[in-house]
Amino acid sequence: MAMGRRKRSRQQPLYVEAGSLVAAGHPFYVKLNSILSKHGFDDLVERVCAKFYAEKNGRPSIAPGVYFRMLLVGYFEGIGSERGIAWRCADSLSLREFLGCELHEAPPDHSSVSRTRRLMDLETHQEVFGWALAVVAKETSAPGKTIGIDSSTLEANAALRSIVRRDSGQKYEEFLSELAKTSGIETPTRQDLAKIDKNRPKKGSNQDWQHPQDPDARITKMKDGTTHLAHKLEHAVDMSSGAVVAVTVQEASLGDGQSLKQTLQQAQDNVAALGQAVPEAPTEVKEVVLDRGYHSNATVMLLKEAKVRGYVAEPDRGSRCWKGKAAERDATYANRRRIRGSRGKTLQRRRGELVERSFAHCLETGGMRRVFLRGHQNILKRVLIHTGGFNLSLVMRKLVGRGTPRGLAALFELCVRTISAATSTTRHLPSFALNPGLPAELGSATGC
Repeated sequence: MAMGRRKRSRQQPLYVEAGSLVAAGHPFYVKLNSILSKHGFDDLVERVCAKFYAEKNGRPSIAPGVYFRMLLVGYFEGIGSERGIAWRCADSLSLREFLGCELHEAPPDHSSVSRTRRLMDLETHQEVFGWALAVVAKETSAPGKTIGIDSSTLEANAALRSIVRRDSGQKYEEFLSELAKTSGIETPTRQDLAKIDKNRPKKGSNQDWQHPQDPDARITKMKDGTTHLAHKLEHAVDMSSGAVVAVTVQEASLGDGQSLKQTLQQAQDNVAALGQAVPEAPTEVKEVVLDRGYHSNATVMLLKEAKVRGYVAEPDRGSRCWKGKAAERDATYANRRRIRGSRGKTLQRRRGELVERSFAHCLETGGMRRVFLRGHQNILKRVLIHTGGFNLSLVMRKLVGRGTPRGLAALFELCVRTISAATSTTRHLPSFALNPGLPAELGSATGC
């Protein structure tokens, strides 16, 4: 038989039957769309986004439901950039169906998505995040009474080599060249500059340096030990359902105790709004669980003033002097009694499981460890919908057993392998093992 060859040029058909192009929708996205429709997603986003759209004038726009669905695709497909999301949606018939695109329509490109994000304000994205949290409360359990808070870092869309002096705008290499000339080297090489820079103290001070295009980024050490320009991401996670109650993006140079106040306030606001939308949901945060990085006098006093019971892991600092700090002493000792109790230990274990899981899903498998946007407001818009997708995945996990399309595909593969293995085992069993009249211990050899 002669080997087949690809035709280099062929006549394309003038017409293509529409029925031949229709692909079966992905079962995960079909189910997700049914949940969105059940809880009135499109009606909500069209109502809250109506103020951003003109009645007649302007270029053809993206429907709000399409825009927010594309950002949800970023979480479920593990894509961090809007350009990558647009490419993925254009490449998949299943995702086109999820977005509601007709066969002759192309999904929005990344520039349209970016323009729509800039057009819509942060409060609108926050409202959509609150809607996803309400879906979790209605479909699983009402979150918000006991929360755990922790932080991680997002690598900024900015390079360290591009930083400039805050006072003069001088570039880093130019600054080193001046130092070299001052030390007597008229024409310094790159090796000379590296040698001068190696032992220089406080060379990466955020007080002296910034990135010209992303002034919100801060020089910081990442989780893997490398140094980058980064942002600080903080999650407030419900200790019962695992849903993210609040998310904030702040300066990476802030300590945990400094960033806690904003995240706690956001969590309290979101829980209060949730209590109004869902009657069975709690209306205020009662307990907060924190790791030892948050422990300080300021933290325990903040929780006391907010009337929130704190479970803050305490590092071993030895004996302390409490002279003139009676209120801080009482709050610290009360916290110490709570964390040494059985409930405190249980909550700390639970915090390590649920809060770290939210970071793993949102940042690692979700593709948001490195951001492709600049400015805290832009990044927070993207992170809010991304985290909203994580909350919706909890609902999907309850209904279909998996929280992402890849997880559902792995479940189907596992079922096929299990059935195949069971069939293979049954085929090789002796006939007496299949007799229903035999004792149960022999019948159990089938593995059924």
